[in-house]
Amino acid sequence: MPCRTAETEWPQFRGPTGQGLSQAAGVPLRWSADTNVAWKVKMGSGWSSPVLSGGRLYLTAATGADGAVSLRALCLDAADGRTIWDAEVFKPDAQSVRAIHRKNSLASGTPIVAEGRLYVHFGHMGTAALDLNGKVIWKQESVKYPPVHGNGGSPALADGMLVFSCDGADDPFVAGLDAASGAVRWKTLRKTTAKKPFSFCTPLVVSVGGVSQVVLPGSGFVAAYDPRTGAEKWRVGYGEGYSVVPRPVFAHGLLFVSSSFDKPVLKAIRPAGAAGDVTESHVAWTAIKGVPHTGSMLVVGDELYFVSDGGIATCADARTGTVHWSERLGGDNSASPFHAEGRVYFLNETGTTTVVKAGKKFEVLAKNDVGERTLASCAVADGAIFLRSEGHLWKIGK
Repeated sequence: MPCRTAETEWPQFRGPTGQGLSQAAGVPLRWSADTNVAWKVKMGSGWSSPVLSGGRLYLTAATGADGAVSLRALCLDAADGRTIWDAEVFKPDAQSVRAIHRKNSLASGTPIVAEGRLYVHFGHMGTAALDLNGKVIWKQESVKYPPVHGNGGSPALADGMLVFSCDGADDPFVAGLDAASGAVRWKTLRKTTAKKPFSFCTPLVVSVGGVSQVVLPGSGFVAAYDPRTGAEKWRVGYGEGYSVVPRPVFAHGLLFVSSSFDKPVLKAIRPAGAAGDVTESHVAWTAIKGVPHTGSMLVVGDELYFVSDGGIATCADARTGTVHWSERLGGDNSASPFHAEGRVYFLNETGTTTVVKAGKKFEVLAKNDVGERTLASCAVADGAIFLRSEGHLWKIGK
């Protein structure tokens, strides 16, 4: 179903715009493991973030082990956490269930809810569409690649195409599936010179001059693709940067991307008028301090916020890169921050959320701890935050 309002819908990774921005009201400021918690339910293994539509939560999980793994899609009632349905989507063979990184899972791709369908993605193990009653409409298992550390990216929906990265151990590419049928419409090779070609990034769909582009960082460079054909429109290189995770953000005519490992560089890129390799001509500014390997960035007003994997948060002028503040929050960080009601929420890996007042002056408003390991990003709605920890899904607030 289409999004009704930003206040009640969070239909994809990082919300309605895919950039961590919420217009919700009554979003909780303070909570703990046993206060201001509406409900808490056990959840199967996985680090996919929850998505929200029509009063229902959707997410993916994996059950079993080794060669007996079941990859599943779930639907819960957002009001009380009750499971409405739980459907097996794939049962991969032992060869497909490969070794994964300690910060990854077999169900890390966040679903998309759109036009009465749920799209779920398990990387090299398959992609599928279900109706909102849990019935599988189509499955696509022919898009194969040799994964490194498993799948970490989520797909994006643009112009009727489901687009995702297939950046594995060799011959990395981007794939476009027909969202209606699951048919493979195009594959575009990455053509990277980076020594380590594997990455895990989620695309961002942007409009430049009224035309949709799918911006997708990978090892060695970030590029924009035509969602209908897969043609590469432009690229900006960043050397040997690999294992790229942060989803780009777009504001003030600039795209903000991280080159990730080993030494992340933040690049602010002007996509307007870009064609071909624009590394030397379309980068507005760069930064190297506190740049994230994992968490995506956030733009609120004129300010850009980001947090390093080591937990150092930074607020900078989005147009120029001038740093307003840079402060250690405590703990390691993987989740992407979000903005609601004039606040920026940073969730670390031990389950502590530091809430900071949005603005040029650093001011901590609250620190909230649920006491469980947390790598997934949150979903936000009027009066509530939905948080996935290791083994549980929480509704914080009313």
